[in-house]
Amino acid sequence: MDPDDNYQRGGNLTLSILDQVRGVASDLFGVPVDRIMPASSPETIEAWDSTQHLNFVLALEEKFGLQLSPEEMEKMRNVGETATLVESKLQKAPH
Repeated sequence: MDPDDNYQRGGNLTLSILDQVRGVASDLFGVPVDRIMPASSPETIEAWDSTQHLNFVLALEEKFGLQLSPEEMEKMRNVGETATLVESKLQKAPH
């Protein structure tokens, strides 16, 4: 069973958003995308430091066309929470 499937059912997360966030994280942190899981975090990804966290925020803002507040940036504790946050922001954005 794919761990992403479990996360999707538990968190009602659109897999395509999660996949896109995983892709950004993979590119930015230099980790193969198949090793980026919803639970991946600064504790499990060596390259994810405070500077790279800001780069991750900027890359996500550019990719999805949104702005993240400092409070939202602090909520980005792992890839799954980040994808949930991005999805929430996209649902609230005016169309």
